[in-house]
Amino acid sequence: MLQFPPWKVALVLLTLAWGVVMALPNVVNMDDAPGFMPKKGVNLGLDLQGGVYLMMEINPDEVIANRLEVFAGDVRSAFTNVTPSERIGHLPDVKGRQLEITLTRPDTEGNFPMDEALRRMRKLNGNVEGAIGGAKTYEIEQLGTDRILVTVPAASEEALMKDALGKTMTIVRRRVDPDGVSEISITPQGNDRIILEAPGEPDPQRLKDLLSRDGKMTFNLVDDSPSAITSAQAGVARAGYRLLEGPTTGALLVRNIPEVTGADIANAAQGFDEGNRPQITFRLNSNGARKFYDTTRNNSGKLFAIVLDDVIMSAPRINEPIPGGNVRITGDFTQEEAQDLAAIIEAGEMPAKVQFLDQRTVSATLGHDSIRAGTRASMIGLALVAIFMIIAYGLMGGFAVGSLAANIVLILGALSGLGATLTLPGIAGIILTIGMAVDANVLVFERIREEQRNGRSPLTAVQAGYERAFSTILDANVTTLIAAIILYLLGSGPVKGFAVTLAIGIVTSVFTAFVVTRWFTVMWLKTFRPKKLAV
Repeated sequence: MLQFPPWKVALVLLTLAWGVVMALPNVVNMDDAPGFMPKKGVNLGLDLQGGVYLMMEINPDEVIANRLEVFAGDVRSAFTNVTPSERIGHLPDVKGRQLEITLTRPDTEGNFPMDEALRRMRKLNGNVEGAIGGAKTYEIEQLGTDRILVTVPAASEEALMKDALGKTMTIVRRRVDPDGVSEISITPQGNDRIILEAPGEPDPQRLKDLLSRDGKMTFNLVDDSPSAITSAQAGVARAGYRLLEGPTTGALLVRNIPEVTGADIANAAQGFDEGNRPQITFRLNSNGARKFYDTTRNNSGKLFAIVLDDVIMSAPRINEPIPGGNVRITGDFTQEEAQDLAAIIEAGEMPAKVQFLDQRTVSATLGHDSIRAGTRASMIGLALVAIFMIIAYGLMGGFAVGSLAANIVLILGALSGLGATLTLPGIAGIILTIGMAVDANVLVFERIREEQRNGRSPLTAVQAGYERAFSTILDANVTTLIAAIILYLLGSGPVKGFAVTLAIGIVTSVFTAFVVTRWFTVMWLKTFRPKKLAV
């Protein structure tokens, strides 16, 4: 217990040196440091840096309706992307939580190809979460001789909501932080809510505008004949078409079923056109490029609308086949608008529109005040603990204060190394750790006092004190660590920050109390060989 061979001493010194190096960016500018050293300190949370807090919700009804729309598109492909003799005429209609498909082409005897339609649809109906042999995603039911009803069972709805929540979180991150460099926090709450914390973001309305867009990008053929547009404006639109408008195109009759969708887009970016005006450029994936080429090859002379969230962004006329899959959108954009639109397009379509339930804005001034108050509280707590320990235990209390300082450095180093975010409750966790860190030393020192009163020598008293206090200290810290883990798993936002600092503090305080303080004590005992310990 009291043996510190050279390798142990080297390990202790290496650990302490690592803590100092990792904590250094918190007090010194490390931009010019060598590559192996950290450049950034602890990330500051929303309450310390200022920024925006948003709580969002996705509507299960909308998630189900959107998934049924996707399934309707798959059914269309299965019914029409075959030879002319095998095509099945149909009209899809999504009403809330159900999709109704009406067959429209009977054979010469007046019978609809119901069996073949059901077979093709059931082939498209995968298992919930892709499980082999599991429940199907959709329930497909025949209604009469020409109608088919598709619904989503409860078991499948739970899986679809879980998938939608995960996709929404990914899309939110891609839109808010397309470059992946911001310290934003996105956490789920329940089955349908998301909490976004964006430290340093000054404009909550910009975030809401960025996230309230569906991001549904489609490429649709257009019927631009004046008679068809006039009829649609009078309320009698051509079957399979709808009237949409754009800031530069006016009203156009757009085909409901798109030729290319946002799922076919590989990436998007903001660029500049020949006149140095902001534009949006994007590249289609191989499947999208093939569909884009086929459409432009087979529809020469027609308008091809690029539609984002039911607004026509552009509608160029097809003059020749366009290979390669490189597309651009020009218009009257500012550079920031073009950047935001590019982020929306590349992030992809939301599984459902998000609704904003709560919004909070924390000013940077309030964050700085919180840092000052937390730092002041930490220093006062450290000073009071140091005074108490030195008065109560003399020189060994001083050793405990030294290990306590090492403990704080290790906590900051661990937070920096892990890339954790420090919040105001996190500072509270550090202050709590300062108080808890001396508990182990107090237990050990009181044990050493008892052993000295029983007649042991200083060296054997120290050894017995550490041995007999070990199990008690370990039990207490393990139970606290379990509580911190539970807080982290079940909590969100600031609660997680508190749990992280508490858990790190528990580990570092046990290390400093049982290794660093003991090392200081053993070195002093072996150097000065006192007859009695002043504890």
